[in-house]
Amino acid sequence: MTDEWSIGPFTDGGEVVGPDPDVVFECPVTAKEVAWAAKDVFNPAAVVHDGKVHLLVRAEDRVGPFAGTSRIGLAVSADGVHFSLQPEPVLLPDGGPWLAWEWPGGCEDPRVVESPDGGYVCCYTAFDGKTSSLMIATSDDLVRWEKRGPAFAATPFARQWSKSGSVVTAVEDGRLVAARLDGRYHMYWGEGTCFLATSEDLVHWVPVEFDAGADRYLTASPGPKPGATSWEVHRVPGRQALRPVLVPRPGRFDSLLVEPGPPALLTDRGVLLVYNGAALRRRGGRATGVAYRPGQALFDRREPGSVIARATEPFALATPDDLQGQVEQVCFAQGLVLFRDTWYLYYGMGDSRIGCATAPGAVGSRSAPQQ
Repeated sequence: MTDEWSIGPFTDGGEVVGPDPDVVFECPVTAKEVAWAAKDVFNPAAVVHDGKVHLLVRAEDRVGPFAGTSRIGLAVSADGVHFSLQPEPVLLPDGGPWLAWEWPGGCEDPRVVESPDGGYVCCYTAFDGKTSSLMIATSDDLVRWEKRGPAFAATPFARQWSKSGSVVTAVEDGRLVAARLDGRYHMYWGEGTCFLATSEDLVHWVPVEFDAGADRYLTASPGPKPGATSWEVHRVPGRQALRPVLVPRPGRFDSLLVEPGPPALLTDRGVLLVYNGAALRRRGGRATGVAYRPGQALFDRREPGSVIARATEPFALATPDDLQGQVEQVCFAQGLVLFRDTWYLYYGMGDSRIGCATAPGAVGSRSAPQQ
């Protein structure tokens, strides 16, 4: 059962993209041939382009020291289910100015949105082996990408651990297009705790902060009339800190962490965010691993940092047997498109393969979201 403001219920369609040891290219960093998608293919972004579903997929080789170096490839489908992986990655460590941010870990976990001004914007993670940094790239065709650098480059958070940029979108002519709220674009981001950022151009982002230690006190003084009292409010400033907008909940499927999933949706009820929750798996009182399962939350469209509804349970996609792989029990939702009046949700299966689930093209019992 789903809440009336949410998407679903979803019907799982199983695996749609897996590893491919036959795609080989010459790595521009090592000048050696690499089977860049040989080990794992997972965590896709999704967008409809030229009437077809395009996935930007994270693929790992068997060479890099961190379970393989990650590169982002392109897979295309005419029906949303049967995909063809293009022979070379499209977004990768390439020896350019951001190599120190991207090597040897690679380029990970993309999310892509269509810009209302034309073209596409990709939020991806650069991993140098120590720090994950949220990066921005732009493209006109999803094949040739221009790296624009760190999402938070002009802020103190440029090198702070950051991932998972979920930009708010609206449905326009059947496509999900980045949408402004109160004149600005908004993006949910973070790993462990979800935060919010705003932008004027989809490239340069500023994280939302708040006064974490602010307080107030009252002082009394004689009023204008005999026996009356006048009260004054004095504000005690604290310190600025990132404002959490979605946090883990003890005892639930998201008790360990929360992380944004696909681009968020602007609906007539609010801003709908599909997110990924994680909790410890236990057996006999002992922790045996971590289970990732997706959930949904609704934010106030007038104040997109405020949660107004949140699912108490995750929604089922793959079965536990389908989630075996590099990391067991990981169902990680990341790509969402409205294609032929149906929602197609693409997710990582065990950090090794890509699955797809579908749902009627509406939010709850209501029509598709409008700006």
